[in-house]
Amino acid sequence: MRRLNRADAGFQAELDHLLAWEGASNEQVKQTVREILDEVQQRGDAALIEYTNRFDRLSAADMGVLTLPQEQLQQALDNLPQDQRHALELSAERIRLYHDHQKMESWRYTEADGTVLGQQVTPLDRVGLYVPGGKAAYPSSVLMNAIPAKVAGVEELIMVVPTPDGVVNELVLAAAAIAGVDTVFTVGGAQAVAALAYGTETISQVDKIVGPGNIYVATAKGMVFGAVGIDMIAGPSEILVVCDGQTDPDWIAMDLSSQAEHDEDAQSILVSPDPAFLDAVEQSIDRLLEGMERAEIIRTALRDRGALIQVESLEQALEVTNAIAPEHLELSVEDPAALLPKIRHAGAIFMGRYTAEALGDYCAGPNHVLPTSRTARFSSPLGVYDFQKRSSLIMCSPEGASELGKTASILARGEGLTAHAQSAEFRIKDV
Repeated sequence: MRRLNRADAGFQAELDHLLAWEGASNEQVKQTVREILDEVQQRGDAALIEYTNRFDRLSAADMGVLTLPQEQLQQALDNLPQDQRHALELSAERIRLYHDHQKMESWRYTEADGTVLGQQVTPLDRVGLYVPGGKAAYPSSVLMNAIPAKVAGVEELIMVVPTPDGVVNELVLAAAAIAGVDTVFTVGGAQAVAALAYGTETISQVDKIVGPGNIYVATAKGMVFGAVGIDMIAGPSEILVVCDGQTDPDWIAMDLSSQAEHDEDAQSILVSPDPAFLDAVEQSIDRLLEGMERAEIIRTALRDRGALIQVESLEQALEVTNAIAPEHLELSVEDPAALLPKIRHAGAIFMGRYTAEALGDYCAGPNHVLPTSRTARFSSPLGVYDFQKRSSLIMCSPEGASELGKTASILARGEGLTAHAQSAEFRIKDV
């Protein structure tokens, strides 16, 4: 792993280079996605079936073949080994309990003259959940995306999951059963995003699309935004660990490796004021890598995008942290709560030596769909609030309409909008 030192003159330039990630779609990808979106929008099911057969190497004759009945979801759950079923159900319950606390409620208040102001909170009607398919499938993502939607009160949740070569991941189907997914279609790629965004003869148009996918899926989500809402365009997974040098180096080495094993673009960074500890963690990584199944992926990610950063103090470590705005932040220190007031940008904060980021990926409770690529500066984790919308409530009493009308009239005429002014003036009481 590369070594950086906050005291070096070229530190900022090196850090900027480390954080840079060119994940944007090239023109060829964009053109392909545009064609797929247009075809599905114009030809509906027929185009969706054609693309699904081509890209997933299937031979589906109609959408019935690409629709999974609820009985199959429940069967997948019933057939799971007991330990897997228990783990999924426990994780789902913890996720549900956490997200119950996020649910927003409607509110209103009455002013002295009888005018009522407030906010009405309502759930989205229909949401589409994209789930990667085949062997690289993530049941935890099903739980993290579907459960907040259901807690919010979303009436219909449609899941799309590709099945390349007909490979169906039973854990994903079981997670869908536990989370209360209403309908599942075995379609994926940009064509599935198009079907959710525009609707087809079989798939109803949704209000919002959530869930991770490859570059074609991410590009499609960006292009359909406006016709529907989307959660975010996610980049590679990231972890930043701030450590005082007192945690077992093996623990930190494995925490860094856990994110690096996602893919070669994942980013793992350790920040510490103890140079000897940085050396110890690097030695632990080298030793532990030998026994890891995804060793080559981890090694590549740590080499190309990982870093060990030396700072003068924990306070300076937090300055570096805020500049990076990591997706996952571990505070592996004696008193993590004391550092919280100085942390402004992080997707999720894991506090203390015993809180491994991996727990948050699966079963801690908070959502693992988090802002990446420094977007934690202005974005938040996926939550119930992403599946609720707010309507402002205004009900004027006669007195309130008269008094507010005087102010509105002045401002409207100042803007040259005389019809606005007269609309308000008609309700002003004669003195």
